[in-house]
Amino acid sequence: MLTLLNLLSAVALLIWGTHIVRTGIMRVYGSQLRTALSHSTRNLPLAFTAGIAVTALVQSSNATALLATSFVAEGLMALAPALAIMLGADVGTALMARVLTLELSWLSPLLIFLGVILFLSRKQTRLGQFGRVQIGVGLILLALQLIVAAAQPITESNGIKVLFAELTGDLLLDALVGAVFALLSYSSLAAVLITATLASADLVSLPVAIGLVIGANIGSGVLALLNSSLQSAAGRRVALGSLLYKIIGLLLIMPVLDVLVDWITSLPLDNASLVIGFHLLYNTLRCLLMLPTVHAMARLCTWLLPERPDTGGVARPRHLDRAALETPSLALANAARETLRIGDLVEQMLEHFKAVLHNDDQEAGKTIRSLDDDVDALHSAVKLYLAQMPREDLAEQEARRWAEIIELTVNLEHAGDLVEHMLSKLQSHKKARLHSFSDSGLEELTELHAQLQANLRLGLSVFLTGDRANARQLLREKRRFRIRERRLTHAHVTRLGNKVVQSLESSAVHLELIADMKRLNSIFCASAYAILEQEETGALSVSDSFEGTPDRHGTAEVHLTPANDSATALPPTAHPDGR
Repeated sequence: MLTLLNLLSAVALLIWGTHIVRTGIMRVYGSQLRTALSHSTRNLPLAFTAGIAVTALVQSSNATALLATSFVAEGLMALAPALAIMLGADVGTALMARVLTLELSWLSPLLIFLGVILFLSRKQTRLGQFGRVQIGVGLILLALQLIVAAAQPITESNGIKVLFAELTGDLLLDALVGAVFALLSYSSLAAVLITATLASADLVSLPVAIGLVIGANIGSGVLALLNSSLQSAAGRRVALGSLLYKIIGLLLIMPVLDVLVDWITSLPLDNASLVIGFHLLYNTLRCLLMLPTVHAMARLCTWLLPERPDTGGVARPRHLDRAALETPSLALANAARETLRIGDLVEQMLEHFKAVLHNDDQEAGKTIRSLDDDVDALHSAVKLYLAQMPREDLAEQEARRWAEIIELTVNLEHAGDLVEHMLSKLQSHKKARLHSFSDSGLEELTELHAQLQANLRLGLSVFLTGDRANARQLLREKRRFRIRERRLTHAHVTRLGNKVVQSLESSAVHLELIADMKRLNSIFCASAYAILEQEETGALSVSDSFEGTPDRHGTAEVHLTPANDSATALPPTAHPDGR
């Protein structure tokens, strides 16, 4: 019993080591790997090579599958290059299995020792995360040694021999067991390494080991398909194509398996080397043979998984891939894309509000309320998604980005509620009093509304790019909006003094809408403060004021002059009411 427990713990250590390596590499180089894969779509051989390189680095074809499916789901990559990347990932896994079975026992204690020092002394830095990767590689090498040591006494147990004797070389049965093995270990690499160890200990015959290896490949394809279950149909097609390629490989090798086994056994190598060599040869030949067919496979997968029609109802998130939560750079990119989608919905609400303002469009009002429900749903989804991220492992820049995303999401949700509140206020006024705004008043509200939409777009751009020049420009626009808001308020009061009947009848709702737009503008401009909170800057010069030129409304025209950017220190946050 103790021997079996030692073996299971060694297997668990192997799985944990591959997990540490994968997460460490993705946390340090996740954005670079995304860039490398996204730039590999120019031709299929390049995409195939990129898949090999990325998988060799992260030691997990599942991590590569995660990147490829997210690219396709987000529309950043076509399906055919993504399938070529997945074929390369299979070869990369086989290459790493070969490397890890070399005689590297001396390297394990060195990597663990140096990795622990780096990780504990520089935990929140790239160097510290690289130490984490060293620990993972050291644990993998140590686990392989422990598996060999634990398997030795097991080979002498009659019960274990009887158990493995049930696997008699039936390829389909062995492949099924191998697939289950890969699913349980959550890694085809771990399953192949363990199979090689079992073969070296003579617990399984070579034909059985080959079947287990083929099944482990299929198991990794099933894992990728399960991980992509929350993706759109476009993202799931990548995992489906990869799984179909693995099943086709099984069907192709079945007629020649006996001949292949006879040839392999004639080679002067030990069983573990033969298993690893077969894995590398099988994956390389299979993937090179399948590479020219990726366009046909892409068409087949598109036919098998068509886009589902939109059934209406509350919007659901498109980019919040749960499998990416262990990779901060990827998860934050997903959350940022979903947040921008919320911003687009708020912009649509403003556009429909304009129709209600001018024409009392009832359908536009219903659309605004429906869009607000969508904003609320996506806000909740992004908030819960970010809450599940392991924040203790975030680097300083990632933690800052996390805060920016959650703050903008909350602000946009508040903005959606405010637009719906403005709609209710406007519709109640028109329904109760059957009064409309004066021509000048309607023109003023339209003018302010247009500037509000422009500031929303600029604010979303600042959030996406982090550009400091645009952030300063956004603060200038905030000051311009506030000056314009005061000018239009004064113009409305002037019309009241001139006894303009329509202005008298709509005065309360007119001024309330202006105040609400002012609050919305402050919300839209808040993203600039996150970019410039450590920097002193000024939005407009103190001399920005009324210069006395009367406009057509009888008030002073404003001439705005950009200020020296270092004139005024910015407050750390924006107050919702613009103060």
